[in-house]
Amino acid sequence: MQTSLLLRNAICSGWLLTLAVSVPISAGQPMTTSKRYEIKDFFGNPERSGYQISPDAKTISFMAPFERRKNIHIVGLPADGSAPDFAKAKRLTGETTRDIAGYFWKGDGHILYVKDFGGDENFHVVSVDVKTGEVKDLTPIPKIQAGIVDDLRDDPQHILVQYNQRNPQVFDVYKINVATGVSTLVAENPGNITGWVTDHKGAVRVATTTDGVNSSLLYRATEKDAFKTVLTTDFRTTVGPMFFTFDNQNLYAMSNRDRDKTALVILDPTTGKESKPLFENAEVDLSGAEYSRKRKVLTTVSFETWKNQRHYFDKATHALHTKLEKHLPGFDVAIQNSNLAEDTFIVAAYSDRTPGARYVYHAKTDKLAKLGEINAHVQADDMATMKPVSYTSRDGLKINGYLTLPKGKVAKNLPVIVNPHGGPWARDSWGFNPEIQFLANRGFAVFQMNFRGSTGYGRAFWEKSFKQWGKTMQDDITDGVQWLIKEGIADPKRVGIYGGSYGGYATLAGVTYTPDLYAAAVDYVGVANLFTFMKTIPPYWAPFLKMMYEMVGDPEKDKDLLTSSSPVFHVDKIKTPLFVAQGANDPRVNKNESDQMVEALKKRGIEVQYMVKDNEGHGFHNEENRYDFYGAMEGFFTKHLQAK
Repeated sequence: MQTSLLLRNAICSGWLLTLAVSVPISAGQPMTTSKRYEIKDFFGNPERSGYQISPDAKTISFMAPFERRKNIHIVGLPADGSAPDFAKAKRLTGETTRDIAGYFWKGDGHILYVKDFGGDENFHVVSVDVKTGEVKDLTPIPKIQAGIVDDLRDDPQHILVQYNQRNPQVFDVYKINVATGVSTLVAENPGNITGWVTDHKGAVRVATTTDGVNSSLLYRATEKDAFKTVLTTDFRTTVGPMFFTFDNQNLYAMSNRDRDKTALVILDPTTGKESKPLFENAEVDLSGAEYSRKRKVLTTVSFETWKNQRHYFDKATHALHTKLEKHLPGFDVAIQNSNLAEDTFIVAAYSDRTPGARYVYHAKTDKLAKLGEINAHVQADDMATMKPVSYTSRDGLKINGYLTLPKGKVAKNLPVIVNPHGGPWARDSWGFNPEIQFLANRGFAVFQMNFRGSTGYGRAFWEKSFKQWGKTMQDDITDGVQWLIKEGIADPKRVGIYGGSYGGYATLAGVTYTPDLYAAAVDYVGVANLFTFMKTIPPYWAPFLKMMYEMVGDPEKDKDLLTSSSPVFHVDKIKTPLFVAQGANDPRVNKNESDQMVEALKKRGIEVQYMVKDNEGHGFHNEENRYDFYGAMEGFFTKHLQAK
């Protein structure tokens, strides 16, 4: 049920985004060679980003660097529809150790943000008074992880937050005053609840539970009532409650009960029965739905073929997007947030070759004002096109992916970086990716593939990944490389592989189980030993451990499988030069994973370059660490793949 989605979201969110059509890659004539950009042009913090609008539409907030860290700033929004004068902006926060991970407005008087400590993912929720600048940690408890359950948009004083103080494995719900920090327990977790759902009045009325492999939906009519189990399924079945219908009686949910792809349905929380699909796509899962708080109508549902798409339920929303697309031709357009009146919007316009610009749009006057480019240092005309491709695996499965060719190079005999995604229960998506563009700018073709288990392609495709780490999942990657070689795109002597988290595991597996395929490899916070990995997962993943055993392998029952799938036990096969990067505080892939691999290889005399950042966790977030990592990666791949 929802449990499978929760675990996938939990893992994929930090383990490191449809059916892609097969597109022929033309050898053609070379284009003009693009400008060579500096590493900081791709990976430096933006001058401004993360724009949001206050509920009363009088103020714009945004992230901008302060002492190299992204911090929150505010500036007044002119009533005439023009862009703000950013020279008059005021800085609200002064974080100097790490970038602020995310934030949102709470009423017109406060902004809330989340922060962790050195990458440990023990996030706290922090409140800032917009007028005074006073900062208050709303969850000032050591070694807990806090998250927002409901921002209670109609209550200017309170939010609902979950955190795991009482038991590190489970999360209770508290109502917290954003000005004073006073908290009140709203819902205590009996020990098996993995998610909470509120109605449109902010009452906690639905919960999801797990016993590890079976999931249940719990419901109560009011917060005074006890939860009752309504529906139980195994973890392979998704029945994911999203939000209540506008009469607070039923639920909109994503469900794949009795079908392969998730569809949008209305779920009766008293009986567990669901309606006929309101919308479904025959080829891919649905990925989300949105609604208008003001007008109380369902507006859109989204799904991802080779790129993001929408189905509209609401004529007004469709008309709004149509107007924006006319204003911004040639770009994909997304509404990022709005004021309470839903007549002023922050709009993103982007493509695969640029993160694009952000705008404020006034619907009443149909006026669009530019707020700024996300990355003005790189020009779209110099960037490479990300093309959808597909190929067939050795056992007949269609694998979809993306191929980015360096601008100015013909699709023939190129050095290629194979880039498997993290998760593994996630997917690669079309759009601007600074890593991909950086590598392409250095003359490498970049190949991404949604191997079996990648999400969005239905239940059967996902289940084909179970207990297949290093097996058929890895074959899908290998078969993609062989396809590139057969097509003449890849120079078989100049193929490298790079990935983060599960992608790091796939990198290690690639050089272990296909040692002649890759000339260089970069493992970024990757798993090396499936036994130690299972023992060092964060405590709040413990409720899902039985499911992990079903999906990856049981350390006792599947000992031989996990031994055969753990690269650290097969270092005698590795001969490829390897670069390993690791955050010392990583709570998902413990530093010991990388230490084991590096030590074992050095004992054999295999070239290993090892980078550890003491102030990072699962991936490098601080700007200076990103510069170090990508600079080292560039030098490593250039040396071993001889990119011209």
